Amino acid sequence: MFRVAFVIPTLDQSGAERQLSTLACGLPRDQVQARVFALDRGGCYEQTLQQAGIPVQILHKQGRFDLAAALRLRSALQTFQPDIIQSFLFSANTLIRLPGIAPASARLIVSERCVDSWKSPWQLWLDRRLSRRADCLTANSHSVAAFYRDLGVPAERITVIPNGTATPAATHSRQSARHALGLRNSAFVVGFTGRLAPQKRLHDLIWAFQLLHQVIEDSQLVLIGGGPDEPRLRQLLAGFDCSSKVVFAGHRSDAAQLLPALDAFVLPSEFEGMSNSLMEAMAAGIPCAASHIDANRELIRDGETGSLFPLGSGPEIARCLLRFQRNPERTARLASQAAEFVRNELSPEQMISRHLELYRRLLNR
Repeated sequence: MFRVAFVIPTLDQSGAERQLSTLACGLPRDQVQARVFALDRGGCYEQTLQQAGIPVQILHKQGRFDLAAALRLRSALQTFQPDIIQSFLFSANTLIRLPGIAPASARLIVSERCVDSWKSPWQLWLDRRLSRRADCLTANSHSVAAFYRDLGVPAERITVIPNGTATPAATHSRQSARHALGLRNSAFVVGFTGRLAPQKRLHDLIWAFQLLHQVIEDSQLVLIGGGPDEPRLRQLLAGFDCSSKVVFAGHRSDAAQLLPALDAFVLPSEFEGMSNSLMEAMAAGIPCAASHIDANRELIRDGETGSLFPLGSGPEIARCLLRFQRNPERTARLASQAAEFVRNELSPEQMISRHLELYRRLLNR
């Protein structure tokens, strides 16, 4: 039996939080005692963890630098005395590597989830300075591993563990999912799920849909999620004649269960780590098209498990979608092969097993 402390900023409904919850809940209870520390606040996964019998402690961190919260974390970790501390996302990854926070005997793992080109110079500087203060950095894709290797993290301290995704529960039929989202049963429906953020380049998808609906009159676009880019996207749509066919569904806790409403899923992002929303759509058997970036190429093999298009090209997105609509047999084959790939290579069980192997390797040094 060994103890693992997980540290993360929040337990909101987002990708890193989902992976932490899946991992913590799936670790074998007869081998691992797990506890979760959320720096800022709880969230929807707090209840999931507690229902699984995993203690959660909220540290109520205020602002970017909160010495009191850091001391509370230090005290909590000293009390728990974990053998391994695994953190997720920048503020948690930074805090556990600061001198004096973690017990001296604990092995430290920082988990990076994205090609973090968004980070400011001071954040990248801090990552470099602290890079050797962790025993291991886990990356959820080879592109994330390459980013942090180039930043100065020693290659021998990086381990790639892809995300794990289960096939979404079939709580909705195509018809009931469309009814829940206010979509027509007859329409060719293109969709996106996730945060409406600039990195997702959803303006490219809207441009593509403006072209698509000229050819497929009975078509609709649904964006499931909320975020800072929504006002800009609505403003862009105001000048298009497809605006009445675009649905902003807002944040939905049941987003994965609504995937049967879609005829195609599109991810136009300029950078990713390993997209949970893309993996979920693939697992659900939805035909997927994604931007031709390194992280997406690790999931989509063009012409085998989906389609890739050049980053920033609305016309190429539209062509991908037209091919999906006009070649139903080929499209069904792509979707089936994508679901099989996720099921065989990216299951939650495989993700958990890879973490257990890493934990044992670190503890046996």
